[in-house]
Amino acid sequence: MLLQELSDIFSPSGPIAAAVPDFRPRQAQLELAQAIETALQERKVLVAEAGTGTGKTWAYLVPAFLSGGKVLVSTGTRTLQDQLFRRDLPRLREALALPITIALLKGRGNYVCHYHLERLGGDDRALKSRAEIGQLRAIQVFAQQSKTGDKADLAQVPEDADIWNRVTSTRENCLGQECPHVRDCFVLKARRYAQDADLVVVNHALFMADLALREDGITDLLPAADMVVFDEAHQLPDIATRFLGTSVSSHQLLDLARMVEAAGLVQARESTNWSEAGKKIEQAARDLRLAAAPIDKLPGRKATYDAIPNAAEFDQALDDLLQVLDRSAQLLNVVSEKHPDLAAAHKSCLDLRAKLFLWSQPDRQGRNALVPGSSAGGKPKEDGLDAAARETADAFDAVQAGELQAETLVTVAPPASVRWVEQSTHHMRLHSAPLSVAQIFSRYRREDQAWVLTSATLSVGGNFAHFQKQLGLWSASTLRWDSPFDYGQQGVLFVPKNLPLPNDSRFNEKFVEVLLPLIEVSQGGVLVLCTTLRSVDRIAELLEEQLDVAGSDRVLLRQGESSRRVLLERFRTEKNAILVGSASFWEGIDVPGDALTLVAIDKLPFAPPDDPVLEARLNLCRKEGGNPFMEYQVPEAAIALKQGAGRLIRSESDWGVLVVGDSRIVDKPYGKLLWRGLPPFSRTRELGQVLEFFNRKQAPVAPVEGLEAEAAAP
Repeated sequence: MLLQELSDIFSPSGPIAAAVPDFRPRQAQLELAQAIETALQERKVLVAEAGTGTGKTWAYLVPAFLSGGKVLVSTGTRTLQDQLFRRDLPRLREALALPITIALLKGRGNYVCHYHLERLGGDDRALKSRAEIGQLRAIQVFAQQSKTGDKADLAQVPEDADIWNRVTSTRENCLGQECPHVRDCFVLKARRYAQDADLVVVNHALFMADLALREDGITDLLPAADMVVFDEAHQLPDIATRFLGTSVSSHQLLDLARMVEAAGLVQARESTNWSEAGKKIEQAARDLRLAAAPIDKLPGRKATYDAIPNAAEFDQALDDLLQVLDRSAQLLNVVSEKHPDLAAAHKSCLDLRAKLFLWSQPDRQGRNALVPGSSAGGKPKEDGLDAAARETADAFDAVQAGELQAETLVTVAPPASVRWVEQSTHHMRLHSAPLSVAQIFSRYRREDQAWVLTSATLSVGGNFAHFQKQLGLWSASTLRWDSPFDYGQQGVLFVPKNLPLPNDSRFNEKFVEVLLPLIEVSQGGVLVLCTTLRSVDRIAELLEEQLDVAGSDRVLLRQGESSRRVLLERFRTEKNAILVGSASFWEGIDVPGDALTLVAIDKLPFAPPDDPVLEARLNLCRKEGGNPFMEYQVPEAAIALKQGAGRLIRSESDWGVLVVGDSRIVDKPYGKLLWRGLPPFSRTRELGQVLEFFNRKQAPVAPVEGLEAEAAAP
């Protein structure tokens, strides 16, 4: 009965067609909606690949609206999250005339915190420029007038402005029920509204943060749901890896030092020498960074735990830092109830100390204080920790009660993980990440819950095994629908002849030489996608030189010179600009029409070999007798390549050329897996055919007799 209702809703005479003038019924959209409805009824997992233009958004929203249950929709980005909440959901609700309540829920870093805003307003030294003074005033007014406190609603202050970090909270420095502004808290208001809504729009980062917290016993972040829809689901493995790991930076430790000193001097001056306490944390953090200095000379300026050059010195510095944090936590514990600032400093100190200790286990002798029986004597204890450290651990349990069940850390063996240190000019960061997120992710689903994971890029050559293995979804149903676009007529895939291999020192120069005649003939925008930031800089430099020589006035934009949002806005506005970007520009860009008619990819997007997580996963695959290149690297590259290629054709009227400068896509046996996974463009290796395609598509439309040319244009 409901499946028939879906047919009526998506029909040419249905309510959507009546409410939305540009709606076009598509069989693939209806079939996807019906498959989602079946998954919902049977409480199963569906992995669905739907090509660009299928209309997957409404295909999952209509069954969600009709379900009568609680639905979570998780998006890949906050931008898509806002688009769903502000545009797609209201339009569909109006079209179907259903009384559905919807809510938008983001991570706490998106909401103004009254407490931290008040603290910043009272600290004249904290503002770094005249611009920040103006931003602070705007945020203060916004906090008084806004119902949501969502920073995306305050266009006057850019979302990436540094001041937001100081007027929002983190889980570590949030005072919870102890906060004097708890009744006005925007985060709590958003969560309460989400609990009551029929459909809640979240993002993958928030969903994974919730998953990570549930692993630690916290269950109040996201509401329970009957169905969860993951849009842009191809991003889930990477986001899950990031959120199920841990990270501590030297910046966090220095911020803690300043927090301890400031809170202590103002709120508990007589208790101890707080300046000295803060300086000890700062010095211990700097000593650890100094011990990590040799990592600067390593590839990628990264080193896994086992490959740290001066391991003994580094371990000693880390142990010294842990002891300093122990002593600081003891001092703060005595006075933490005196003032919220002291409580926040205490909580942050305990949290950072716990994360650093987790990172340090197991030690270089293989002993793991987090696993019962692994230490000497066969009893679970924290090897090498003195009474103060154990007291800190006890305090950690107490402070985090209701937020972190720390006792689970010493009774459950942690999943296999990789640890590494990342060094840069301005900071050092300690990371850990699980080698696999499959077990944790898959067990998060309740048996009575339906999951739908959808994207345009989930399979490799129609096979979903790589994606399913990453997330542990072996029992999921898998379906796919091709894009309705006529790629053979709308686009051309061009792999130039005679380009050197990507590891050749001349590659960038030769690649730009190939692009120049295409850029010259193209009247629309040009997007150059690079696999490394170094290539972005070099290719942009070469293009700039050649444009100057040719006397061209085309705008050249490059990643790094402005925020991603600003660059994309200008790219759309200019209509024929050239934009050179790396990883963050390979997906999530929707520029239909002539504003983008040429997409050029320099090299096949194999992950860099200096990625510690990738290296550890490849080693594990090799150890288990597998072929890491074919089982992991090629599938990952195929999905990334599809994402990049997907920027070109975004509607039935779009057209353009996709250039792939890496001849391995043609010359190597594995190349077939890559190009066969791309949309079915016409293919050529001849520059002349590409130029002819451009000239044909850009030829002016002859005016119809008796009518103005503009009126005759399609």
